[in-house]
Amino acid sequence: MVVFDKPHALTDVPLHYCPGCTHGIVHRLVAEAIDELGIEGRTIGIAPVGCSVMAYNYFNCDMIEAAHGRAPAVATGVKRSDPENNIVFTYQGDGDLASIGMAETVHAAARNENITVIFINNAIYGMTGGQMAPTSLPGQVTQTSPYGRDPKHCGFPVKVCEMLSELDGPEYLERVTVNNVKNVRAAKKAIKKAFQNQIEGKGFSLIEVVSTCPTNWGLTPQAALKWLEDNMLPYYPLGVYKDRSAKEEAK
Repeated sequence: MVVFDKPHALTDVPLHYCPGCTHGIVHRLVAEAIDELGIEGRTIGIAPVGCSVMAYNYFNCDMIEAAHGRAPAVATGVKRSDPENNIVFTYQGDGDLASIGMAETVHAAARNENITVIFINNAIYGMTGGQMAPTSLPGQVTQTSPYGRDPKHCGFPVKVCEMLSELDGPEYLERVTVNNVKNVRAAKKAIKKAFQNQIEGKGFSLIEVVSTCPTNWGLTPQAALKWLEDNMLPYYPLGVYKDRSAKEEAK
């Protein structure tokens, strides 16, 4: 009896990510959701610039490469071109979504575009060498903040779920992480719900995954998980930040 197998929505290709990177875990959760919902043949993924730039190698569904930060705009066009059939998701890092792509993110959410956004927040620019990102923590050392991020000069980190929750548009916003088995299961549930919302035509769903970047943090995979627990989770609390359907059902 098979008790564990690779999801069909994932290709049989080794991942290029660094040891300890949590992209691979999130890829699997996305693929499991696609398999369980039976939507592989209808799904189109949008991968912009960043560590996820090669995501088209890893998913068996159709994939489109977008310019840096523009994935929500591309996803909007793909979804609106065939809204009854296309299931569209973006897979974006914090440097992409919360910096150069912030306008696309905010306006797609404000319009409640019926797309699913998977947002990887590891508080640093990964692919381009470890620069300070919009989500880098106060005091965090990066290649462009060697003495630690100083809010007096660089401003404070952008809390995406909190910010978007103030908009009337979004259907569902949740922040999760994948640092242990319990949280992986919770992340899977959230990601699947985000896709289910799109299938039901409910609108914009964003799942923020608080993640590690051992290479650019200069830590071992084990130490990176500990740093995430001690530093990132207190600043980026997990939880549901907006769920319009749940709120309406509770009335």
